Amino acid sequence: MRIGELAAAVGVTTRTVRHYHHQGLLPEPERRPNGYREYTLRHAVVLARIRRLTELGLGLAEVRDVLAEDAGKDLVEVLTELDEDLARQEEAIRERRARLRALLATEGAVTAEGPLSPRLAALFQDMAQVSDSPMAAKDREMLALIETTADPEGREQLMGALGDALTRPGGKDRALAAYALLDDLADADPTDPRVDEAARALADCVPRDMLPDSLDVDPDNSFLRAFYADFAPAQAEAIRGTLRILTEGHGP
Repeated sequence: MRIGELAAAVGVTTRTVRHYHHQGLLPEPERRPNGYREYTLRHAVVLARIRRLTELGLGLAEVRDVLAEDAGKDLVEVLTELDEDLARQEEAIRERRARLRALLATEGAVTAEGPLSPRLAALFQDMAQVSDSPMAAKDREMLALIETTADPEGREQLMGALGDALTRPGGKDRALAAYALLDDLADADPTDPRVDEAARALADCVPRDMLPDSLDVDPDNSFLRAFYADFAPAQAEAIRGTLRILTEGHGP
């Protein structure tokens, strides 16, 4: 048989046959005097076995173990391990589907910043009236980032602090005012007197316990440099001022 005939007989492509040669799974056939490779029935048997094993989900290294005459594992052992691995994958898929169902059932959880946890989605819903604020949009992105990267204890602390800040008397109004002040600084100079006003207004919205005790506000902090670079200069200066107020213990 020629390579095309072998591939057609087993139901694979000639490229697949060549790949199995390259991986050492399928022996190279002898060449006839005219230079063409001549495949035998034995090649077809081996190729068909490789196809069946890969369709079961075995990787090529595992297939090589099964095919090797001195294999350390027999086929029963390999297939048992594969079955156990598939069982773990099934459990992981069930858990992921459960999370997806909960996400889709939560109003506001699938947003431009999402997907979000139900708790953060509820907080964003509470602040829906500031959806047109560019600074509020950046704030939502940052909160989604923090929620994703924080450990469970940190997430719980963040959600609790944010919820308390919004439910305090006048909490939402203070947040609206702070966002408006920051939005107005988009084209301002960092020395604009409104920068200090915006810093104080924002500090009045952010509970001190929302920030980690070990917060590093050093100017050389690489994360903070990247964070500030995402804002206009005057806005970044206002946020620096906010962090200084909070870390000095003058926040709410």
